[in-house]
Amino acid sequence: MFENLQDRLGSILNGLTGRGSLSEADVSAALREVRRALLEADVALEVVRTFTEKVREKAVGASVLKSIKPGQMVVKIVHDELVEMLGSEGVSVDLHAPAPVVIMMVGLQGSGKTTTTGKIAKRLTDREKKKVLMASLDTRRPAAQEQLRQLGVQTGIDTLPIVAGQSPTDIASRAVQAAKLGGHDVVILDTAGRTHIDEPLMLEMADIKKKANPHEILLVADSLTGQDAVNLARNFDERVGITGLVLTRMDGDGRGGAALSMRAVTGKPIKLIGTGERMNELDEFHPRRIADRILGMGDIVSLVEKAAENIDAEKARAMAEKMAKGKFDLNDLADQLRQMQKMGGMGGIMGLMPGMAGMKDKMASAGLNDKMFDRQLAIISSMTKAERANPDILKHSRKKRIAAGSGTDAAEINKLLKMHRGMADMMKAMGGKGKGGIMKQMMGGLAGKMGLGGIGGMPDLANMDPKQLEALQKQAEAAGLGKPGALPPGLGGLPGGLPGLGGSKLPGLGGLPGLPGFGKKK
Repeated sequence: MFENLQDRLGSILNGLTGRGSLSEADVSAALREVRRALLEADVALEVVRTFTEKVREKAVGASVLKSIKPGQMVVKIVHDELVEMLGSEGVSVDLHAPAPVVIMMVGLQGSGKTTTTGKIAKRLTDREKKKVLMASLDTRRPAAQEQLRQLGVQTGIDTLPIVAGQSPTDIASRAVQAAKLGGHDVVILDTAGRTHIDEPLMLEMADIKKKANPHEILLVADSLTGQDAVNLARNFDERVGITGLVLTRMDGDGRGGAALSMRAVTGKPIKLIGTGERMNELDEFHPRRIADRILGMGDIVSLVEKAAENIDAEKARAMAEKMAKGKFDLNDLADQLRQMQKMGGMGGIMGLMPGMAGMKDKMASAGLNDKMFDRQLAIISSMTKAERANPDILKHSRKKRIAAGSGTDAAEINKLLKMHRGMADMMKAMGGKGKGGIMKQMMGGLAGKMGLGGIGGMPDLANMDPKQLEALQKQAEAAGLGKPGALPPGLGGLPGGLPGLGGSKLPGLGGLPGLPGFGKKK
């Protein structure tokens, strides 16, 4: 979403940080470029004006121009103003009300309301341990109610039984009553949308609000609609009174202007962002972390959180024991690849690592992408149990069968085996220090440098509150993990690397250009 803006701002600000001193003319020229970059990213004009004026006010002061590192001071000012524009502090969905807490979802048709309803319900069930009831109030769109029921079946969350012929307001009343009788903590009302804002839609929303008395009214907006999403938020807020925003399709290739403008224009916090199609791909919106990503500083707290969610402690212990004995078979390699996929794949992980977001293009040109992981997993899945446990028995006839089964060829199978051998040798060399594999090592290295404990150097995030996570972010910055272009200290020093990609090293990813065994791109 923010890649183009990140590249533009990165090059502008890098030009400032490379200089020993700055004049007012230097700052003004840089701010003209920043203004142009924000306008090209589809940020609202009024927001751009306010932003650049605030930065100019602070950046041309004597304390900046005469400071030891004026360029870095300007970067800090731009970062702080970005955070301010995005909303300073992250605001989560408010459940502080008598049960059942009513959450009303509003927005235009096609913005992703129904899917987001399912995602929020799943999030509240899994993370907050709440009992949730979902109800579809969309009587116009064909099969809208059935779609929500199917999402309920898929996620194991209760949905209100469908009764034909009821009006949206009647369904809302029935949903609240059913939630009270069923002992539900939260009831989420998925309202109908239109292709555009019209009077009947607004009257219907007002009637539902009056009947259900929602504690939260969340506007679901498609972040790819640009400035129109800002106008949409204004209209809904004026007529219905929204309490927060949910931006969907933040994983798309839009310019990101809506996300940067909406908080500043409406004054309403962005509470959640949809980052993919899967039901678990919904994240809280943290302004500081988004600002860090835009300025290429990475997002170390989100990376550690993702690792804590996706790394299975029991599996990690079992793998550490195997590695202590020098064992690492193709089943273990498949587990490592799946863990990386769960964390957003190679690109997703790199995007969160400080100073490494720019490596995505280099990796893509070297043929290192997530489709490659899919091919590797397909090859491993096409092997027998004996072949996965003992790759040495793979001769030509077996490789031919595996290639036919996985839709690949013998050359790709040889690359995979070479990769496995390289990693197995490294694991053997590390012996008992394996600590559970690539992802565990990566996160353990980061956490270790930040003075954090836990399994394999990983902090125990299960019992950490938001303040502790913010402290974790500060520790990361103190360890040099928040500087643009700085490689995390925990990611050097182990065998292997990514030659040709800036010389940085990632544990477990070494040997040949790119990842071990992938060979040169032809």
